[in-house]
Amino acid sequence: MSSGDVKHDYHLVNPSPWPLLGSLSVVVLALGGVTYMKGLFGMEKGTPWLMAVGFAMVIWVMIGWWREVAKEGAHGDHTPVVSIGLRYGMILFIASEVMFFVAWFWGFFEFSIFEHARVGDTWDATNPLYADALACFKSWPPAGVETFDPFHLPLINTLVLLLSGTTVTWAHHALQHNDRSGAKLGLLLTILLGMAFTSLQVIEYSEAGFTYDGTLYGSAFFMATGFHGAHVVIGTIFLAICLMRLMMGGMTPQKHLGFEFAAWYWHFVDVVWLFLFAFVYVAPYLIFEGGK
Repeated sequence: MSSGDVKHDYHLVNPSPWPLLGSLSVVVLALGGVTYMKGLFGMEKGTPWLMAVGFAMVIWVMIGWWREVAKEGAHGDHTPVVSIGLRYGMILFIASEVMFFVAWFWGFFEFSIFEHARVGDTWDATNPLYADALACFKSWPPAGVETFDPFHLPLINTLVLLLSGTTVTWAHHALQHNDRSGAKLGLLLTILLGMAFTSLQVIEYSEAGFTYDGTLYGSAFFMATGFHGAHVVIGTIFLAICLMRLMMGGMTPQKHLGFEFAAWYWHFVDVVWLFLFAFVYVAPYLIFEGGK
């Protein structure tokens, strides 16, 4: 027996440049986002090219890395033991994403619930060094900020995303029963609904009476909903890759980890949006706007 024969169920991956390139791409994208929003490295606010380069690098890494993982699965490297490990990895990844959004919710709640505690005896409100800072906390939302009516576009987006959760479940169930045409149709509908959600959110942002720049409410709102929107875009790309692989004859009822993980991710995006809709849209509107 050759010494190179595999004697275990584990898959030792070949050396890959994608983790390092992925990290560098995310750094470039983050710096590009800061440059676009605030200005950096001598570049003026609104300069888009560095962010565009970051996006292009991230997409390039996605294509290359996902292609390698798909090839590993096709070659039989994803044994039952490896599949369990991959599932654990995806669960931990989603758990880390949950904590990421917990931070934004925490900030939003902290700003909205404890605003009056900041304007007490802790600081000297007459001190000019603190006057501007204290003024930011005297009301929530800040004076001049008109919150969205959650029962217009946000409600439509909620229904769109919930419907997409049912279509992706249908597609997954169809694939498990070897109904490839049903899986393709369900995936296509999910992708179209994801694109519709993103388009409606762009329209919503264009109608906002405030920006991310200048108020705590604007920063908290756009960071929370904007990052969710970015996750919707990523999830839509994830599902589109699954659809392309299905159309090319890939995936079987027994072997479709990529599709399974995409469905998990999409349901996570759905649940986060429900929390955003309830606590970032509906609650502030009913509490603050409803009390006027």
